[in-house]
Amino acid sequence: MSFPRLIWLFPVVTALHNLEEAIWFPAWARRTGRWHARFTPGAFRFAVLVLTVLAFAVTGMSVRSGRQSVWTYLAFGYAAAMLANAFIPHIAVAITRHAYMPGFWTALLLNVPVLSWLVVLALKQGYVSADRAAAYAAGVAAALLASIPALFYLGRAMRL
Repeated sequence: MSFPRLIWLFPVVTALHNLEEAIWFPAWARRTGRWHARFTPGAFRFAVLVLTVLAFAVTGMSVRSGRQSVWTYLAFGYAAAMLANAFIPHIAVAITRHAYMPGFWTALLLNVPVLSWLVVLALKQGYVSADRAAAYAAGVAAALLASIPALFYLGRAMRL
């Protein structure tokens, strides 16, 4: 199978993962006393919605732009960031706390296998080169992490 066709699995598994989080994470965060960033449930759901739409948009631009394009590197970086996110915090927290963390099931059953496959496929089929891909993966992950407080702020400002 070709990477341009299979890359569409990235925003689909991201949407499913974000849906799992949107449903259960706000209550879980309040209940556990951890992860109590200043967000309302509406602001959290706004943030994951924006990040989901972004995954679809970047993927569409990647498919349109093709091999070795900035958009393909951005999609790769985003997929790699979501793969890392499966392990930290979701799988790590579930293992260390011996309890469910919202996002765990989709991380384990969808994100890890699908995104691992896409990362390997992108490299193997030459859609990204290893050195640039690693830089984009780190940069996109950092940008996504940095965007979360701003998205929470926007969600609160919109009174969500």
